[in-house]
Amino acid sequence: MGWWVLHVDLDQFIAAVEVLRHPELRGRPVVVGGDGDPTKRGVVSTASYEAREHGVHSGLPLRTAARRLPDAVFLPVDREAYEEVSETVMAVLRSSGAVVEVLGWDEAFVGVEADDPEAFARSLAASVRAETQLDCTVGIGENKLQAKIATGFGKPAGVFRLISSNWFAVLGGRPVDALWGIGARTAKKLAGLGINTVSDLAAADPDALAAEFGPMTGPWLVLLACGRGDSEVDASPYVAKGHGREETFQRNIADWSLVEGEVARIAGLLAADLVAEPRPAVRVVVKVRYAPFVTETHGVTLTAPSSEAGVIASAAADALGRFTGRRPVRLLGVRAEFGSGGRLRCLGLRLGLRLRLVLGLRLRLGHRLRCGTRRRCRTRRLITHRRGGGRPCLDRAAACAFP
Repeated sequence: MGWWVLHVDLDQFIAAVEVLRHPELRGRPVVVGGDGDPTKRGVVSTASYEAREHGVHSGLPLRTAARRLPDAVFLPVDREAYEEVSETVMAVLRSSGAVVEVLGWDEAFVGVEADDPEAFARSLAASVRAETQLDCTVGIGENKLQAKIATGFGKPAGVFRLISSNWFAVLGGRPVDALWGIGARTAKKLAGLGINTVSDLAAADPDALAAEFGPMTGPWLVLLACGRGDSEVDASPYVAKGHGREETFQRNIADWSLVEGEVARIAGLLAADLVAEPRPAVRVVVKVRYAPFVTETHGVTLTAPSSEAGVIASAAADALGRFTGRRPVRLLGVRAEFGSGGRLRCLGLRLGLRLRLVLGLRLRLGHRLRCGTRRRCRTRRLITHRRGGGRPCLDRAAACAFP
């Protein structure tokens, strides 16, 4: 019996909930976003599969969605309804006896010891279906990275296993942005280095990538391409890393003094929200979306943690001052980021795992030391490299993470 990580992802969750509430919409293209009025500014929160076939997807401006699919049914976002259904789904997952780590309304990691993970996954999906009438896809992996990516291959309403033995057969020839954690910007930078596929990245020199992306991120990218990741599933309650407020304006704001006034107003609303939050803010971030649809963010770290309205407003003003563009603005947002609490307390441990994996990779491949020698790790014992004269080298390696 082995330990498996499953990623449970509810299919087209928000749209599916709306179809359950409005059965007459089944089979029709449904788009959920904003207040449901596609003539106003706003973005798509989710779209049914019927709408996705016409190029409508999450994050798309509502007006663009309406142009692409004028016959679609547009509905407003109803957070309370989605949260209620989500809580029911998570309760079903927990009733299986497995460890459940909630990621959001519509997804969770599940850790379980099982001889047949596919059978367990199908049982989970059937239980969710019986309780809520919603379909879900389950990805199976030896770690979270594998399970998360596997889900994409199982959609809709399927089960897919992605593990070390079939990792490169499934992903090797795919572009690097097929990996969870690599976005368009990183993929473009990798392409500039001649690294285009997952196999290319897995074979890349960690030291060369460290020079481009940093000493931790560079080798970590190689680990991602090799399918390495965290297998610990944390059942502690999810605690948001921050809280924000944002507003889309129906008419662009061209006068920057008005932009400053709106940021101050939104910061005030955010500060009022933080009264009920026990954790103080440690950083304040301002988001500006210029017309037609270009988004930038800048943040300021507070000198001391605080949730006081004056401190939040001052930090928001400082962050806004870092924007150099003075183009017309269509959206503004202010976000407070918290320093600790709930599952965030585990962050240090997970960063420790990441460090051990990176150091293990360097040892496994034979990394270059400051003393100019090269070594390979053959054991899991703590290894100290020494210079020829017997003095300790500046490079010290923790226990190797690889067998």
